[in-house]
Amino acid sequence: MASELVNLIESRLDRQRFQEHHWTGTFLEYLDIVGKNPSVARNAYQRLYDAVMSHGFEHYRVFKRDCVRYHFFSDPIDHGADGIFGLDFALMQLVDFLRSAAEGYGTDKRVLLLHGPVGSSKSTIARLLKKGLEHYSRTPEGAIYSFSWLLDEHCEVVPSAHDPKVAARTHEFACPMHEDPLILIPKEARGDLLQKLNEAYKPQHHGGKIRLYGEPDPFCRKIMEDLMRFYAGDWRRVMDHVKVRRIVLSEKDRVGIGTFQPKDEKNQDSTELTGDINYRKIAQYGSDSDPRAFNFDGELNIANRGICEFIELLKLDVAFLYDLLGATQEHTIKPKKFAQTYIDEVILGHTNEPEYKRLQSNEMMEAFRDRTIKIDVPYNIRLDDEIRIYQKDFSAQRIKGIHIAPHTLEVAAMWAVLTRLAEPKKAGLSLMQKLKLYNGKSIPGFTEDSVKELKEEAPREGMEGISPRYIQDKISNALVSRQAIEEKTINPFMVINELESGLSHHSLINDEETKKQYRELLAVVKEEYEDIIKGEVQRAISADEDAIRRLCANYIENVRAYTQKERVKNRYTGRDDEPDDRLMRSIEEKIDIPESRKDDFRQEIMNYIGALALDGKKFEYNTNARLYKALELKLFEDQRDTIKLKNLVSSVVDDETQQKIDIVKQRLIKQFGYNDVSATDVLNYVASIFARGNVKSK
Repeated sequence: MASELVNLIESRLDRQRFQEHHWTGTFLEYLDIVGKNPSVARNAYQRLYDAVMSHGFEHYRVFKRDCVRYHFFSDPIDHGADGIFGLDFALMQLVDFLRSAAEGYGTDKRVLLLHGPVGSSKSTIARLLKKGLEHYSRTPEGAIYSFSWLLDEHCEVVPSAHDPKVAARTHEFACPMHEDPLILIPKEARGDLLQKLNEAYKPQHHGGKIRLYGEPDPFCRKIMEDLMRFYAGDWRRVMDHVKVRRIVLSEKDRVGIGTFQPKDEKNQDSTELTGDINYRKIAQYGSDSDPRAFNFDGELNIANRGICEFIELLKLDVAFLYDLLGATQEHTIKPKKFAQTYIDEVILGHTNEPEYKRLQSNEMMEAFRDRTIKIDVPYNIRLDDEIRIYQKDFSAQRIKGIHIAPHTLEVAAMWAVLTRLAEPKKAGLSLMQKLKLYNGKSIPGFTEDSVKELKEEAPREGMEGISPRYIQDKISNALVSRQAIEEKTINPFMVINELESGLSHHSLINDEETKKQYRELLAVVKEEYEDIIKGEVQRAISADEDAIRRLCANYIENVRAYTQKERVKNRYTGRDDEPDDRLMRSIEEKIDIPESRKDDFRQEIMNYIGALALDGKKFEYNTNARLYKALELKLFEDQRDTIKLKNLVSSVVDDETQQKIDIVKQRLIKQFGYNDVSATDVLNYVASIFARGNVKSK
């Protein structure tokens, strides 16, 4: 049994890949690798930009704007676990920033600051960038190398016991900042080398060049100088003490990816960023300014060659922000008791609105503001994208045993988006209509230009409103409620009740006027939901295709006779009668065709049928969407009285009505995704609306 389990485990392991990730070789072998593939010497911004672009992208157009959707932010690495929805404009700005930095246009000397309200995916974007860079470094295209020094066990340059002319090489000491081995090339020789590399370097996604700046870190500089003295300036023999190795960037192993989080000011100092003295080794090396007695393990040290994330950046003490000034503009940090040390990394921070406003009002922080590029990360203002957030968290695969009724997540998302929209300035346009326009729905009288104007008149849209976290919390509450556990289902009204009750003690909303406004929006959402389910029940009742087909044929026959000024043969009496205007008007009124326009509409229908015939196509009852809707509503009106839906709210329902209601219920289950409980609830609720006589004209 044990051997079977071992074989099962080994079958999942890739030994060859492990060996590739842990390749080691000499400095000369590394030069051979760089000569054939100069991309291994890319800087941090070039590497991160290529990591994003490696997953591809697609162009699309919305509201007369050209947009790009980068597949990297859908999280293909973890199958969408951290996927981001609906923030394409903000992500385009982010990728443009990385592209500019990769080209060396100056943004590589700035702090990238993601700014937005709580829960707007700022941390998720940072997590994706770190995760994507880790994954990319494991691929052949993203291979990255560093080096170790081969010295004696005390990290000393001393003669070997076998040959006094050669320094001992019994132990390995890794470069503490994971630097590129090319940093060991003397400055005098770098120009020719870089020219040679850039002649062979053909980047796929940008036009940046291989660049090599700075000096080795203090530890490597000390070893290099000692070895150069030992070998009397013979650089090639010094390189015999260099062991090049491939590294994999990893946040957990603190290689190339760092994360810094603010803590209590009394328990925090800048050594967490730039490293600290190793007091245990001072006795061994005799001085606290010997780099071998220093731990270069601050977040900015270990993040070299990769990315360093600053959580809630603007909550940092001012002393920490000063450290970032040099780290961004000059790409250097100042470890205690050592000279400026070169770093190559992406510095990424994120913050909320209050902290950013405080930064703007602080005149002492002008230098930091000047070195910051802010990208706004708003909430979603497109309904479909907001729904996808909740579908990811509350999918049927994750929520076992409880049915989520249709439109439950949609209703919650609709309310969330409404709280984020600015009141439209256009007369006659409601907030709900604005939501539908943003979601791609067409409303008579509004074009793409109109939608573009709406967006331009509200530039801060999405920077305020309800957070997705609040919605997720309330949906979770509904899922664990006693009613949900007993009935094994939740419906939109259960979630609406949770959303409304939670407003009373919402931790981020202290303004009673705002709470009142949000409650009014819940009423708007409830009204919209009622319209949706009335429409579904209407379609379920009128879903008899044969009946719709017969009604359509009857209507078309009368329209043809009317437009051609002919009579219609009555199939029952055999006599020729006048076209049935009452039938035609009863259908046309369902889609608001006035009496004055009935002739035009009927002629349009006949012209439409004629155009289809010329193309060799056949007219069906559902070919024309507008007419199909009218036929459905007419059939619903005819059958509603037959089914006696109002009787559902009474205690006694006859067998014939019950049989018809069961058919409607099965249609709701099959066509719209309800289960037995939720279908019954919807029918009962719609029946109560009809019982109140609250039928809204379509």
